[in-house]
Amino acid sequence: MLAQWELSFYLLASLGFHFYSFYEVYQVSRAHEEELDQEYELETDTLFGRLKKDPTDFEWSFWMGWGKRRLAWLFLGHLAVSQMAMLLAGKHRPWILMVYGMWACWCVLGAPGVSTVFLHTTISFCVAQLQSPLLSWLCSLLLLSTLRLQGVEDIKRRWYQTEEEYYLLQFTLTVRCLYYSSFSLEACWKRLPTESASYSFAWMLAYVFYYPVFHNGPILSFPDFFTQMRQQEPCSLWTNLRALARGLGRLLCWWWLAELMVHLMYMHALYSSTALLEAASYWTLGGLALAHVLFFYVKYLVLFGVPALLMRLDGLKPPPLPRCVSTMFSFTGMWRYFDVGLHNFLIRCHRVGADSCGPCVLQKETLPGPAPASQLCMFEPIVGDLGQSISLKASSVWLSYFTKQEVFPQELGTPDTMSQVGETKFHPPFF
Repeated sequence: MLAQWELSFYLLASLGFHFYSFYEVYQVSRAHEEELDQEYELETDTLFGRLKKDPTDFEWSFWMGWGKRRLAWLFLGHLAVSQMAMLLAGKHRPWILMVYGMWACWCVLGAPGVSTVFLHTTISFCVAQLQSPLLSWLCSLLLLSTLRLQGVEDIKRRWYQTEEEYYLLQFTLTVRCLYYSSFSLEACWKRLPTESASYSFAWMLAYVFYYPVFHNGPILSFPDFFTQMRQQEPCSLWTNLRALARGLGRLLCWWWLAELMVHLMYMHALYSSTALLEAASYWTLGGLALAHVLFFYVKYLVLFGVPALLMRLDGLKPPPLPRCVSTMFSFTGMWRYFDVGLHNFLIRCHRVGADSCGPCVLQKETLPGPAPASQLCMFEPIVGDLGQSISLKASSVWLSYFTKQEVFPQELGTPDTMSQVGETKFHPPFF
């Protein structure tokens, strides 16, 4: 253990490097503001006075636009319906939330969007009845691959008037693929110590159409969802209101910080300008890289924080929010602790899938490694930045398969205890 003075020195030095590199990016942004404005059309708003905003991060602009238009109101509607159902019809709350999720999906994606999600879910459920994990993975791969077929893309584009609606459908179908894959594999493995009714089509619909995580995650495995939804302890209205106020306060701070970063530093526009990158100093380049990863972290504190807050108010335990990338020293730690829900999903597929294969060597070499990784590698061209982080994890699964190395350390525990490990050790610093 280092001495206290040495820890303080390293902390101050790290903060100094952060702020100076950010200052260099700020200086370059101000010096080339007019040039970047002409090329990338910087936005002007009144949030930070006369400062212009860099709108070139597609994911942040996309979700903030949808949040202001409809998603925020639909999340508030889910909160109200959930609390009323908890007070008046506790045993039927999963089915009430399922109906609300379908209605909310219809509000933003229309009848074609609801029908597509329902069709994918039905196909996955029917394949799961064959009790073959390999067939379930192949089915998920096939359904996911349809998102990149040109003919299917053209049909879906004709359903909507704007590109934003089409991309929202793509995001939704991509994340829903992980959810019905989780249910199908659990139905094949039958790891839940309950009656077979837990793997019914009704519970699959309740799981897939749970609205807080419907469009963008985070990932919550079906065993966690089923167990927590059935074993809920009633909370007082005052307790929920205090939790809501604290959660909204944190979310507003994270959102304000993310907006401040894109107003002060035009990092995404600078990253797209080859001429400016070639002329930039080493400090500026380092600041750009640091600003990118930290903005990605703060962005997902907001994007995952909103559904995580609603899940807590529903009595569920969401996966821990991303860990700050500045506190990690390796890319292995980044993908393991940034999206804990997706990491737990990979662990469960890798380990439980291997355990369920038994002595059959062919199955053991075919299912646990390449099958999950093949599905996740297809996310990058579909959902952009989120897909890149998913594909990085998938690459690690492929590497562990072909090199016979353990990508999931044993000291982290079994798949059933991973969520508990994450909850106790890897909270973000703002909590």
